[in-house]
Amino acid sequence: MRTLALGNTDRFWPPADELLEAAERIRARLGDWPPARDARRICLTAPDTIRSGDLIVIIGAQADPESALAWRAAGADVIEAGPAGTTLTTAAGARHALELQGSLAEDWLPALAAFLDCGFEPCDALVLALAWRDGDEMRGEDAWPIDLSHFPRAAGLPPAPALPFPSCPSRLGLYPVLPSAQWVERVLEFGVKTVQLRVKDAPPDRLRAEIEQAVAAGRRHDACVFINDHWREAAQAGAYGVHLGQEDLETADLAAIAASGMRLGLSTHGYYEMLRAMHFRPSYLAFGAVFPTETKSVATAPQGLARLERYVRLLGAHVPLVAIGGIDLARLPSVLATGVGSAALVSAVTAAPDPARAVAALQRVFAS
Repeated sequence: MRTLALGNTDRFWPPADELLEAAERIRARLGDWPPARDARRICLTAPDTIRSGDLIVIIGAQADPESALAWRAAGADVIEAGPAGTTLTTAAGARHALELQGSLAEDWLPALAAFLDCGFEPCDALVLALAWRDGDEMRGEDAWPIDLSHFPRAAGLPPAPALPFPSCPSRLGLYPVLPSAQWVERVLEFGVKTVQLRVKDAPPDRLRAEIEQAVAAGRRHDACVFINDHWREAAQAGAYGVHLGQEDLETADLAAIAASGMRLGLSTHGYYEMLRAMHFRPSYLAFGAVFPTETKSVATAPQGLARLERYVRLLGAHVPLVAIGGIDLARLPSVLATGVGSAALVSAVTAAPDPARAVAALQRVFAS
């Protein structure tokens, strides 16, 4: 097996040969990944000169508030690790609290370095490091954490609705995301059974009319029609489901959505957001963007197929999964080869010269 070394050996402050050797050992069993964009350091004590992107780790105690504020002002993220949970507070002030299932592995800091080297953002690398178990690099051909019982839980979230959201098909198949009710009707006539209506910048009266028309079309065709974002209007129209982004979890009344009987789909862009979404027991999870896309502004870098495949191995047995972002006919076979049960597409349908022919070709890939 080819040894995959750390791309940057300046990973710890102060320099720690034992931690570095352990990080190299773990990194060698995690597979080939694109180089990390940022050369982050894990600082076990605050350095005299803080670099932007440093991770200052406080173990067994809380950071002094004034010191933590000064570190963050200098561009560092702060990790506070205790026996029951670990919190990452970013330089920008975002707080990611994680509740452990089990105890911290002795090798969690080397594992953190290794996952950072694989290109994961600190919050996602931290999730993976907390899921790590000592000796995992010696077990099997692929040491990647995929046992959900080892993963931490997202903490500090509002309670989930009393009951899980209703289930939807375990494999939603072809999932066009469409800009109007007219497009919804058109695509359902092609035989598609799952669609999403994503209406942008419409006045209230038109928005309600579009949602009502799309929902009615779904009933006629016995199809699953999800409404993007506008959960109140979707509930009033009796929609099958609603799709929300991570930012909507701060404002949407999830209890009201659950009480309406609608299914809930949630967007995610990495491990921390997956754990956060799973807390609310949604009907499905969407992962993206898999590839670069121009149809929607996404703050995170494209996920790629290797990450998608590992997300499927972690959660595929627990919740229906949807891949989204930059997927077209040429890329669809490799996306489905990861094991994901659905792919959401936009321009591959709406920008096609012949949408009916495009949908038929996409459906054949799902059937093959």
